[in-house]
Amino acid sequence: MPHQWSPSPSVPDSAVPALSLTPFRSLPRRGFAWMILLAFGLSLIPLLGVLGTMALWGLLPFVLLMVAGLWWGLEQSYKSGDILEELHLRGDELCLTHKPVKGPTQEWRCNCYWARVDMHVSGGKVPFYITLSGNGRQVEIGSFLSEDERKVLFGELKDYLKALQQVQAP
Repeated sequence: MPHQWSPSPSVPDSAVPALSLTPFRSLPRRGFAWMILLAFGLSLIPLLGVLGTMALWGLLPFVLLMVAGLWWGLEQSYKSGDILEELHLRGDELCLTHKPVKGPTQEWRCNCYWARVDMHVSGGKVPFYITLSGNGRQVEIGSFLSEDERKVLFGELKDYLKALQQVQAP
């Protein structure tokens, strides 16, 4: 599941949930292993005709190169999807933590009463671009999600902030 609401890590007994966002994985690790095995097995079928000849040794390196290329490509896909965004409440502050694939972790904090969520249907990095604003800054959230997932997330964030603001109202 690309986004998941769970108990807050900073306040374990809290009724206020925290949000975790990760890119969707259509091919789990087990499927990765089956894909490599299937590609290798199917690529050996044409080699059955040259079994026992010198041509086998001429074609086998290309089969192994193809399997290695598939392995490398899928591994790169997994590494590029190691993004994690977490939104949780710490006291009366809303904290968004973004852990990119490369580079330092980025954090945004704002009083939850002043936080606002906006959806930019067009004009953003992606269609239906979601931003959180408050404390003089505007930050993106969930830009790696699909368009439909961002639409659902926007509604959930709007409800979440509304509930927080009603609790925090003076």
